[in-house]
Amino acid sequence: MKLSVLVPVYNEERTLDEVIGRVCAFPFPKEVILVDDGSTDGSREILERVQRSNRGANDPYNEIRVFFQPRNQGKGAAIRTAIGQVTGDIVLIQDADLEYDPKDYPILLEPIQCGQADVVYGTRFAGGGAHRVLFFWHSMGNRFLTLLSNMLTNLNLSDMEVGYKVFRAEVLKGINLESNRFGFEPEITMKLAKRGCRFYEVPISYYGRTYEEGKKITWKDGVSALYTMIRYRFSD
Repeated sequence: MKLSVLVPVYNEERTLDEVIGRVCAFPFPKEVILVDDGSTDGSREILERVQRSNRGANDPYNEIRVFFQPRNQGKGAAIRTAIGQVTGDIVLIQDADLEYDPKDYPILLEPIQCGQADVVYGTRFAGGGAHRVLFFWHSMGNRFLTLLSNMLTNLNLSDMEVGYKVFRAEVLKGINLESNRFGFEPEITMKLAKRGCRFYEVPISYYGRTYEEGKKITWKDGVSALYTMIRYRFSD
């Protein structure tokens, strides 16, 4: 069984080398697909260096491939590009900012490896490891969007907006994704739920960032997520 780790990258020069190292340290046959989404800091140069070094060559655990978007389009667009390159059996989305730690991979993969799940979401709100305490209103917005998502899908997720999402590759490839930015999260949830996929949640650790440290999601993305949920609940 092969794992495909998709890493959308936008202006993450401070954490990019470390996240690549942590992902590669996980002892599992995998490909790491990095997609730069029009970064304007040093992220692109880091990825070009990784690409030139042919890192992962002849490594049975790590095949590393790098792609560059012609301009900034958003996380969803970068993930679509990465999905088009997937050759693994399981797909895991890894943000490049290290708010989520690859040490949680074993618990995320287990339900799919055991044949119990088609989709596994991490959750920051049901136990798990260490959690940085940040942003009351951000957490309330997250819970509201998760509640609405559950009402529209008849699921009982606790953290729909979580960054750690894992899929059986054949399930993910069967979904036509359209959202460019953070609308990816509610869109994929709506579409997989409508197809009757088996969802599991597992507790994860969370090392959140402040906006000064580089956090990118804003209240505007929350409004967009609301529209996205309603749109894709009643259409494909």
